[in-house]
Amino acid sequence: MHLLPSLTSGGVEQVVLEQCEGLIKNGHESVVVSGGGAMVPDIENTGARHFTLEVGKKSFRIPFVVSQLAQLIEKERPDVLNFHSRLPAWFGHWAVRKLPIEKRPKIVATFHSHYSVNPYSAIMSKGDKVVAVSDFMREFILKCYPSTPEDRITVIPNSIDPSQHNTDYRPSEEWYEKWYAQYPELKGKYVICLPGRVARQKGAEHLAPVLASLKKRGIPAHALLVGEVKKRKESFRKELLRKFEKAGVAQNITWTGLRRDIRDIMVASNVVVSLNLVPEPFGKTTLEALALGRPTAGYEAGGVGEQLSIYLPEGKVKTADPEAMANLLAEWYQNPCKPHRPVSAPHRREDMINAYIAVYKELCEQK
Repeated sequence: MHLLPSLTSGGVEQVVLEQCEGLIKNGHESVVVSGGGAMVPDIENTGARHFTLEVGKKSFRIPFVVSQLAQLIEKERPDVLNFHSRLPAWFGHWAVRKLPIEKRPKIVATFHSHYSVNPYSAIMSKGDKVVAVSDFMREFILKCYPSTPEDRITVIPNSIDPSQHNTDYRPSEEWYEKWYAQYPELKGKYVICLPGRVARQKGAEHLAPVLASLKKRGIPAHALLVGEVKKRKESFRKELLRKFEKAGVAQNITWTGLRRDIRDIMVASNVVVSLNLVPEPFGKTTLEALALGRPTAGYEAGGVGEQLSIYLPEGKVKTADPEAMANLLAEWYQNPCKPHRPVSAPHRREDMINAYIAVYKELCEQK
C-alpha cells in the first residue's frame, strides 16, 4: 500500500505509477492511498486500486482521516506500507498504532527529497526499511538522521524504461512539423533544453550569463524552458524575465510551459542541461536525456552528478558556475559529446522494481 499526498503530476507520482505497473506485472497486489488527482486513472489502468483519503492535508479532520486509514489498512491487510512523503507518513504511523500488533504491516519510507531537517521530517527515517533514491540521499540520511541504522537504508535509484528511452528513438516527421510551426525561432539554432518546473532552485537564472557568453562567441544559442510555472511562482517568472532582458538574451529563450512530449523535445534539442543550485536527490530528466543519447551537462552535486559520473563524466560542471557551463557548451557546439554507454543497472525499470520487491519480501519474511 502506497501513501502519498496526491496524484496530480510530478516525479514522486510517476515513480509510484511505475511501481504499481511493476508489482502487478510480477503478480503482486498494489493499492494507492492519496488525495486524488489527474493520475488516478493511470494508476487504476495498471490494475492497482486507488482509495481517496486526504493524507496530504493538515486540517481539523486529521483524527477522522487517521481512523479511516486505520480501518482501510485493517480491511486490506497489506504486508507493507510504503510512505512517499512526510505528512502521509505521519498519517500512516498514527493509523498503524491503532491496530493490534499482529495486524500491523511493515513500513518502508522512500526519501524522494532532502527535506528540511527537523522532527517533522524525521518521520521518514522511522521505517523498517528506508529507501534512498541515490547514494547522495543515503549520505544525507546518515548525516542528518544519525539515529537511523545504516543497515536499514537501501539505495534504489529511480529508473527509465529502455523501451521508451533509448538512442534509437526519434520523433515523427509530423511531430517535427508541428514543433517548428509552433516555435519557428528554433530553426537553425543551437538549442539548449532545461526541463523541469520553473523554480528558484532549478537555476534557470543561470541561463542569462550562459547565453550571453555563448552569444559573444558567435554561437546561435537558444534556450528552451520546458516546465510548469505554478501560480505561486509567477513573481519569480517575472523576476527571471527581467534578468534575461538585462542580460540581452530575452529573445534567445522560449518558454513552452508544461509539455507531455518532453522525450521528443530532448531529442530535438542539441543539448540538455541541469542547472540545479540545490543538489537534486536524483534528477530523472537527466537520466532520460542520457538514455536517449543526448549531450547532457549538469552541475555536479547530488544525483545528477552521480549519473553523469557513470554515463558522461565530461558533462559534469562545478555547481553554480555558469561560465564553466558556457565553456563546456561552446566546446560541445564544435564537438558534441554523447553518453559513453547505454543506461544500465541499477537505472533500468526492471532494476528498480526488482529491488523494491526484494525489500518487500525481506520484510514479509520478518513478520
